Amino acid sequence: MAVQIENLGSLDRKITLEFARADLAKAREARLAKVGKTMKIAGFRPGKVPKNIVEKQHGMQVDYELQFDKAAELFYELSQKEGIALAGQPRLEPKSELGADKVVFEAFFEVLPEVKIGDISSAEVSKYTTEIGDAEIDRAIDVLRKQQVHYHPRGQAGAHGDGGANTAAQAGDQVVIDFVGKIDGVEFAGGKAENFEYVLGEGRMLPEFEAATLGLKAGESKSFPLSFPSDYHGKDVAGKTAEFTITVKSVNWAHMPVVDDAFALSLGITEGGVAKMRADVKENLDREVKRRITTLLKGEVMEKLNSICDLDAPKSLVASEQERLVEGARQDLTQRGVPNAKDVPIPAELFAEQALKRVRLGLILSELVKKQNLTATADQIKAEIDEQAATYEDPKEVVRWFYSNPSRLKDIENLVLEDNVIKYFTSLAKVTDKAVSFEELSKLN
Repeated sequence: MAVQIENLGSLDRKITLEFARADLAKAREARLAKVGKTMKIAGFRPGKVPKNIVEKQHGMQVDYELQFDKAAELFYELSQKEGIALAGQPRLEPKSELGADKVVFEAFFEVLPEVKIGDISSAEVSKYTTEIGDAEIDRAIDVLRKQQVHYHPRGQAGAHGDGGANTAAQAGDQVVIDFVGKIDGVEFAGGKAENFEYVLGEGRMLPEFEAATLGLKAGESKSFPLSFPSDYHGKDVAGKTAEFTITVKSVNWAHMPVVDDAFALSLGITEGGVAKMRADVKENLDREVKRRITTLLKGEVMEKLNSICDLDAPKSLVASEQERLVEGARQDLTQRGVPNAKDVPIPAELFAEQALKRVRLGLILSELVKKQNLTATADQIKAEIDEQAATYEDPKEVVRWFYSNPSRLKDIENLVLEDNVIKYFTSLAKVTDKAVSFEELSKLN
């Protein structure tokens, strides 16, 4: 077999493959015999179709398949022998007639690029630090309390009080109203409701609507103009002004549970009461802070690596990554209940930049892991799994869940690899510590 390898560009290559058609004679005879056993022709029993008929109907197709198979086999044998680092699947093109004695194929493919790691010591990154104190714990507990909020009619005495002497609707109150809206004196679709319930201050209603409701008591009514924004979702009323009349049916004040041992018990704290609850909340906040800081640092390190490293990204890998991103977007639409999500056109070009970045980073990380021996160890993988499992009620069961599936283990291994790269990068780069509050940390991108 004669072989020619041509350089078509920085990563593009071409190999010309040649082999004799006679080399496929035995395989061709066996393939046709196999086809003949399953052929169904009128007038012949199964498996008894004459060879000349099998040849006439399937000979060209068998030749085509066998020649492509042989070309692919020779290509991969050669790539392994020559140590070619393939970036993807080759594109095989026949260059000879199907019945030619000498079969010629051209294989077009890309090789993996040389990755030049830049000067990491010149890179600068920020590492955020955040302290969790009583104020942060109190705010987190308030969120938990709001999740158990319930409402009582203003002015009616009960186990939790009457809400105070002022029975008018206030910010944070739940109101139940009837309303009707008219444009030019005519009611419009969606502009009327009875026993409509919402909480003042949550932003569910337009500002004019909430402003008109504030200060009203149960049984009171009010009329007011409301201008719909030009970009309002209801196209029939967008940009128009309506006259609304509302009637308040009830005003209910919010009661949040008191922070005591009973509240702790409602959160599943069976022992230790409020002190244990606060300790658990702090532990969860500390875990969230660690995760957030790691995510921010990882993002910054990846950006720096992408900018200081030099390589050509294989077009085939970028195209494959675009396809994965398109499929991920389609699955997201499906999960969100978008009708006919599988048929929604999603141009791959939308993900070109993201795909290119992912491919570059994948190659950069692979090079660093290989050259700096940053491979994830079994102990590191176990430690990561144990840490993630600790957040669940039955950690042992979660650990078994991870170890029972190779793909889940692979995800953990990739996570550890990224952590190893970050540790290596920050050991060389200029790292600046930045102290921020928990709220500031939550808003950082």
